[in-house]
Amino acid sequence: MRPDPIHPDTLLARALGAHDPATHGVVPAVHPATTFLRAGDLSYPGGHSYARPFNPTFDGAETLLATLEGAAQALLFSSGMSAATAVFQALEPGDHVIAPQVMYWGLRNWLKGFAAQWGLGLDLVDMRDPAAVAAAVRPGRTKLIWAETPANPTWEVTDLAACAEIARRAGAWLAVDNTVPTPLLTRPVEHGADIVMHSATKYLNGHSDVLGGALATAHADGFWERIAAIRATQGAVPGPFEAWLLLRGMRTLGLRVERACATAQRLAEHFDGHPRLEAVLYPGLPSHPGHAVAARQMNGGFGGMLSVRVKGGSAGAVAASAALRVWTRATSLGGVESLVEHRGSIEGPDSPCPQDLLRLSCGIEHADDLIADLEQALDTLRA
Repeated sequence: MRPDPIHPDTLLARALGAHDPATHGVVPAVHPATTFLRAGDLSYPGGHSYARPFNPTFDGAETLLATLEGAAQALLFSSGMSAATAVFQALEPGDHVIAPQVMYWGLRNWLKGFAAQWGLGLDLVDMRDPAAVAAAVRPGRTKLIWAETPANPTWEVTDLAACAEIARRAGAWLAVDNTVPTPLLTRPVEHGADIVMHSATKYLNGHSDVLGGALATAHADGFWERIAAIRATQGAVPGPFEAWLLLRGMRTLGLRVERACATAQRLAEHFDGHPRLEAVLYPGLPSHPGHAVAARQMNGGFGGMLSVRVKGGSAGAVAASAALRVWTRATSLGGVESLVEHRGSIEGPDSPCPQDLLRLSCGIEHADDLIADLEQALDTLRA
């Protein structure tokens, strides 16, 4: 249950009542200053010293995200990758981490490359199976379990409460990439997560015009302080205008997520069993192996992302993508425009992503147009 009786859509639309206290404008101001005045006693009466660790433009989006996630605090970062990697950099060389076999490929590559060279032990496991997660724990060494659910791009589902219990027994932290569900569908802290991560570029901003990331924490503890110090010392912060745009985008999150979820559900149901598809991957389908877990830990929908596996392998998937007219062929997800991408050609041969897979990000166009466009594209594959 949410501690605040006000609906999240209302909190978002009002941005927690954000405004400009100087002019009383209903839109909060952008603060471009990089440094701030000291008083005669060398204190900072405005509460800010320098823009790298703190900027007042960050405050609105950070407070709103923490409220939505039911978290103690939140921090903005310059990108989703800078947010995610800060969590791992807060560990010590020699520590061991567990992460999913299926996850965002950029972070997966970073873990297998830089993090391994830096000295972190890594096991990539099938996180659909809590027993596999538990078996990967190295007593005394495992310090972090990283989860992503539904997992990009095959939308496998992880039981967060089960992972939280495994992490607790191991004395480890549980961090969850919540980019795709957003806090409107899943609040990982309620399921035992310690850290929640977002690529704010995606749904939180929602307009494909901001690069940003965010972390929220259930506990303002020493681990969180290390993460905050990494952000400050590495300068992994967004610019003030990007932070302002992010807050503006978050105000419509409720409408956008509701529309995207409804459209994705319609597409999944329409194309499930289609003669020119091998499979439709979407946790909102009762036939999806993770449907029961998703229904338990997601509220209000199963997300705006789905994937289809096209008959004819990689060539068939690429040909179908090329024939689309309404769907936009582009990387990323969570924007107002519906995007399609052949993930196999992006992720390369080391990826667990099937080569016949097209990843679909549903925007806010009319579902009938998106269905008709995908139908005509699949029609072109007929011999």
